[in-house]
Amino acid sequence: MNKIPKTALFCLLFIFFTLFLGIQQSVSSSPPKGKTKVYLEYADSTEYEKDNNPDIHVSRGNVLFRHDSTYLYCDSAYFYEKENSIEAFSDVRIEQGDTLFIYGDYLIYDGNVKLAQMREHVRMENGNVTLLTDNFDYDRNRNLGYFFSGGVMTDSVNELRSYYGEYSPATKIATFRQDVILIPIPEDDDSQFSWKLTSDTLNYNTVTRKADISSPTVIESDSGTIYSSLGWYDTQSNETKLYNRSVVVTKDRTKTMTADTLFYNRETGFGEAFSHMVLNDTVRKVILTGNYGYYDDIKDFTFATDSAQFIEYSQKDSLFLHADTLQMQTIGEEREIKAFYGVRFYRIDLQGVCDSLQFNTIDSTLYLYKMPVLWNTGYQITGDTIKILFNDSTLERVNVLERSFAIEEKDSTYFNQIKGKNLTAFFKEGELAQIDVEGATESIYYPIEDKGTEFLGRNKTESTYMTIYVENRKPVKIVWWPTPTAEMLPIPDLNPESKFLKDFVNYNYLRPKDPEDIFTKPAIKTEDIPAPKRQRPRR
Repeated sequence: MNKIPKTALFCLLFIFFTLFLGIQQSVSSSPPKGKTKVYLEYADSTEYEKDNNPDIHVSRGNVLFRHDSTYLYCDSAYFYEKENSIEAFSDVRIEQGDTLFIYGDYLIYDGNVKLAQMREHVRMENGNVTLLTDNFDYDRNRNLGYFFSGGVMTDSVNELRSYYGEYSPATKIATFRQDVILIPIPEDDDSQFSWKLTSDTLNYNTVTRKADISSPTVIESDSGTIYSSLGWYDTQSNETKLYNRSVVVTKDRTKTMTADTLFYNRETGFGEAFSHMVLNDTVRKVILTGNYGYYDDIKDFTFATDSAQFIEYSQKDSLFLHADTLQMQTIGEEREIKAFYGVRFYRIDLQGVCDSLQFNTIDSTLYLYKMPVLWNTGYQITGDTIKILFNDSTLERVNVLERSFAIEEKDSTYFNQIKGKNLTAFFKEGELAQIDVEGATESIYYPIEDKGTEFLGRNKTESTYMTIYVENRKPVKIVWWPTPTAEMLPIPDLNPESKFLKDFVNYNYLRPKDPEDIFTKPAIKTEDIPAPKRQRPRR
C-alpha cells in the first residue's frame, strides 16, 4: 500500500464513493417493493425545489406524468420522487385507458397506494356516465371512485344525487348514500319529472338503469307512489319488484296495495301481489285480501285468490266475505264484485253461504247463486237464487226465486216453515217486517198461548198466495188467499213426519258464526243436498 501513489489511491476512493452514492440514491428513489414508479414524461420546465432538494421536482407548463398505463396532466406540479407522489395544480386531468377521464383543479396522487384525490370542480367521465362533485377520490387498486360532500351523477337517461357515493368503472354500478335522489333527465328546462325516487341508500346500474332498493325508499310518479325498503326499480321499463310489506298508492291516493312481495308496472298501472295482499279502497270503503292478487289501475280491476277475503266497512257493522276467487271491477262511480266457489259471508245481522255471488253498486243488489242459504237473526232462507237489496248497506228486501223455503227456529225440535215458488221478505231498519210467498204456498206455524210458552198445536196451511206481517220478530198477522186449506193438530198427535214440510233442511251447521269463521269449510251433508231441478222437456 505504501508503494501505491497517493494520486492513484485518491482516484480509487473517489470511484468507490461515487458508486456507493449512486447505489444509495438509486435505492432511495425507487418505490417500495411490489410498487411501480411514477414517471415525469414531459414538462415545459422542471427544476428542483428552492432548497435544491433533488427529490422534489417543480414542473410547469404542459406537465405529463405516467404511472403504469394511467396518464396525469396538469399545468404545474410538485413531483415528490422519493415518496412516489404528485401534487398537481390547474387543469388537472387523469386518463385511464380510453374510457375513464377525471378532471379537476387540484390533485394529490400517491403512486404507492395508487390513490388519486381530486378536488374542486371535479368531473369524472366513464362512457356515458358523468359525475360532478368537489371532492373525489379514485382508488386505482380497487378501481373505485367515491365522493363525500355531495355529488351528481348522470347517464344518458337518469340523474342521481346524494351526499356520499361510490362508482365502479368496471361494474358500472354506483352506490349512493344519504339524501339520495334519482330522477329522469328532463327533455328541456320546462319538463316535469314523470317520477322521482328518494332514499337513504341506493345501488344503481348505469348499464341496465336498474336501481336496487335496500333502505326506506319512496318512488313518486304520475301514476302513484311506492313505499318500500327492499327491492328494485327498472327505470327503463318502469317495472318494480318489492319485498318486506311494500305499499303501492294510486295517483288519487284512494287505493293502497300492500303485500310481502309486490310487482308493479308504472307504465301500465298493473300490480301483482304475493303473500298477505291487502288492497284498501278508502273511498268505497272496501278491503280485498288474499295470498295472491293483482290490480289493473287503468281498467280499475282487482283480482284475489288463495284465502281471498272481501271486507265492506262503510257502515258500523262490516261485511266479511270469503271465496276461492274474488273479483272487483269499477266503472265510473259503479262497482261490481264477483265471488266464485265456496262463498261464505258474515255480518252481525246477515250471514250466508253459496257457490257464487255478485254484488252491483248500481242497484245495491247482492245475488247468491247455486245452493244459497241466507240467515237473518232467527230465520233461514233457501232457494235456487237469492237477491238481496240494500239501502245504504241496510238490508231492505230479499227475493228468493224458485224453490223458496224459509224457516224460523222456535226450539230445537219445532220450526215455523214457509214454502213456495218465490218468496219476498221486506225489512224495516234491518228488521224483518213482511213476507210474501207465491205459487203452491205451504206453511207450518206453531202458535203459542197468550202470555205463555206452550205451543197450542201445529197449524198447516196450503194456498196460492200468503203474506205474513212481523213485528218485533213475531208474526202478528197471516193472510192466505184465494182459497186456503188448513189443518190444526194438537202437539201430542204430531209424529216426526208431520212436523216438517217436504224438503225441510236445517243448514245451521253451515252458518258462519263470526268473521273468522268464513274461512272454515264445513261440508254439506249428503242427505241435505237438494235434488236436481227437473228440466222441462223440449218440444
